Amino acid sequence: MTSYLPTLKQLQYLVALEEHGHFGKAADACFVTQSTLSAGLRELETLLGVVLVERTRRVVRFTPLGNKVVAKAHRILREAEELADLVRSSGKPLSGDLRMSVIPTIAPFLLPRLLPGLRREQPELKLFLREEVSGAAVESLHHGQVDCVLLALPFPAGDVEHEILFSDALYVAFPKDDPRDPPEKVAPELIDESRLLLLEDGHCLKDHALAACNRPELRASAMMFGTSLHTLVQMVDNRLGLTLLPQIAIDAGILNNTDVVARPLLADHASRDIAIIWRRNSPRAEEFRMLADILRRGHAEGKCAG
Repeated sequence: MTSYLPTLKQLQYLVALEEHGHFGKAADACFVTQSTLSAGLRELETLLGVVLVERTRRVVRFTPLGNKVVAKAHRILREAEELADLVRSSGKPLSGDLRMSVIPTIAPFLLPRLLPGLRREQPELKLFLREEVSGAAVESLHHGQVDCVLLALPFPAGDVEHEILFSDALYVAFPKDDPRDPPEKVAPELIDESRLLLLEDGHCLKDHALAACNRPELRASAMMFGTSLHTLVQMVDNRLGLTLLPQIAIDAGILNNTDVVARPLLADHASRDIAIIWRRNSPRAEEFRMLADILRRGHAEGKCAG
């Protein structure tokens, strides 16, 4: 049996360097100094007797063997997280730490309404939130960096389980007194592709909106300028075009103090499903279902109160 094995800390340093591609950023992500991270990686290479990372002034480049080792490190760290989850799941549910990624087109609109109720109902739960776009959030989930993700479906998330919280309708937003005077419900064929403003690549809402419209030419013609829904609303308010917004953003007041009007999109699939996903076979699956039920009830109660 090997006398000395890599530590989880060393593997965390290696994975962080692969994810960030920069020693300083990797050290920040691990909450250590750059010299500590560099020393840990050198110890790992000495222990294994191989070079994993080629170091230059400009770039960090993994060797072919280094790429294989970091892929294995991801799996080991994930299994270590699952071991810790197994222990946590044996105690009181929804207590202690829970790390959740939330996508930007959900977080600012839904969390302020739901988190106070969650804190009241589960005061022992320590919820650590991380806002990132869907692709990065799913990657964080599979790498064991978060326990669950609050996102919008459909989205290719891999081998996961999920609980749908509610359906989130899509609306067409346009300047008040628009000369085209859209009807009370706007059919996709009435959308002028030359005026359509969408979020930049990486935001799944863009794909949901285009899929709902079912007009391939929109993908080629739409202007993808927005880094956030608030940015898109400001552009529409300045009569630079029109956009598509989810109902949760409208309910949260994103159109307040603007001259922007929103009307429902009239299409077969004019909505997205807000859901929680987690890794399949996670020992905390029942906890996540409990969390989904609390958030689902909180949303329903908020709708009734509104």
